[in-house]
Amino acid sequence: MARLVAGYGSSHSPMLAARVEDWVDGAFVPRDRARQFVDFEGHPCRYDDLLARAPSDAAERIDPQALRQRHANVQAAIARLRDDIAAAKLDALIVIGDDQEELFDHSNMPAIGVYYGETIGNAQSGPAKGPLDRARMRFQEADGDVDYPVHAGLARHLIDALQGDGFDLSAMAKTAPGKFEGHAISYVHRFLMGSVPVPVVPVFLNAYYPPNQPTPARCMALGEAIRRAIDAFDPDTRIGILASGGLSHFLVDEGFDHAVIDAFKRHDSGFFRTAPLHKLMSGSSEIRNWICLAGAVGELDLDWVSYSPGYRTPALTGTGLCFASFRPGAAS
Repeated sequence: MARLVAGYGSSHSPMLAARVEDWVDGAFVPRDRARQFVDFEGHPCRYDDLLARAPSDAAERIDPQALRQRHANVQAAIARLRDDIAAAKLDALIVIGDDQEELFDHSNMPAIGVYYGETIGNAQSGPAKGPLDRARMRFQEADGDVDYPVHAGLARHLIDALQGDGFDLSAMAKTAPGKFEGHAISYVHRFLMGSVPVPVVPVFLNAYYPPNQPTPARCMALGEAIRRAIDAFDPDTRIGILASGGLSHFLVDEGFDHAVIDAFKRHDSGFFRTAPLHKLMSGSSEIRNWICLAGAVGELDLDWVSYSPGYRTPALTGTGLCFASFRPGAAS
């Protein structure tokens, strides 16, 4: 059997690419003031609603010293995850991520897709209009479009195996003209890989857009089917799998984020299969990628996890910034 030698989870928020000064100086406030939110019970709300009911310690949570420490923590976690991926000496990395109208649009928004071309391209960055654009541009290439390697053989095997396991898939051998890999994949290339990138297999979940978002149970089943496909592949291939995105956003839900982390520690598949849908709305929908990861890593142990509540405004909007690494026997 092929070897699943490692699993990983990583947030991919533009907060990670922003300077510490942008965190401290409130660069995200104007964007969040204009955003539609979903509260912890799944109800739509606006920034002013959240600000009006912010807890009494909200100012402490966005104190400049606290923000600087969190920024340092997440940068250290990214570096540690990058080192783990390099040390694993992977032949392929399956990346589970959502697409936010980058490769797909609402003329065709597949629930599950697998890319099987020989390469996938990332676009050259454009001019930045302010700190948020500057952060987003770091997900793209400074010196021209770049084609990254794809493990096409594993991708084709994965498509065949998943179809045999009852999954109807969209399959892509190339991107449409003018289209490039989305942020969930480009983040991995730009932040988690070195000068010799590991060949990837992009797996897309429609985490974000109703009405065809996979249910938590379906995400868990997909992860389990991916693991079976890995086990049936070339036995000399060292394979890793990574969930890109999450955790809660655009309102930080520390309680549910820690429940997700604790479920990984317990190998609690039931928690993931029955995760409440009202906790998987708006940006928090990307937790579906981690649920799929849970199905795939199975008995692999959580080696380490880093969590920072990425508060960025007085209304406590932001992202639950989480990074995790799984390997066989890590808890022993």
